Amino acid sequence: MPRIRRPLAVAAAALAACTVTALTLGTTGPAAAAEAGPRAVRHSADAPSLTGSAKLARQPGDNVHFRVNAHGFADKARGTFYVSHHFGKVWGGYFQGRIDCLVTGGPVAVATGIVTASHFKGAPGLPEIGDLRGKRFGFTVLDGGKKGDRLGYSWAMDGVPKNSVGKCLGSAPFETLEKGDYKVHHWMPSREATKN
Repeated sequence: MPRIRRPLAVAAAALAACTVTALTLGTTGPAAAAEAGPRAVRHSADAPSLTGSAKLARQPGDNVHFRVNAHGFADKARGTFYVSHHFGKVWGGYFQGRIDCLVTGGPVAVATGIVTASHFKGAPGLPEIGDLRGKRFGFTVLDGGKKGDRLGYSWAMDGVPKNSVGKCLGSAPFETLEKGDYKVHHWMPSREATKN
């Protein structure tokens, strides 16, 4: 999600004093169901996987969470993803969906998925997200151990996640984590198998 600039942070803080919490990860409905965790997806040792969840390292009040559970090779991959972004108590929401591609290279994984549900509450002066259903977004993870994981996402240059990307496309993993952990299991078919 876009980094919120300081003038917007001041405006959001002022608005927060006048509003009540509308969206939290503990609400009922689709957001709470997604927060409960992605469904387990069957996998084997002969397939790549990307699993885990994390909160990104951001300024206080800017809370961004990513959860991914992806198993399988290339466009045969399946699983789920969930992304939430809340800024103070006045702006935020979530989107979630199904994984449709996964490739790995050592400790790096790139997954894409189609959004199946989204909900964001707007606030004056903050980005309008709109309905994201049907769009494909990409996620890139560097599994550097518990203290060295990094994450990137395909809309890094767009400002807000509006443009779909092709399967298995994402950005460099430029974000650091405040807490959480991702696991990448690397697997690729043999060159002989891909020639047949």
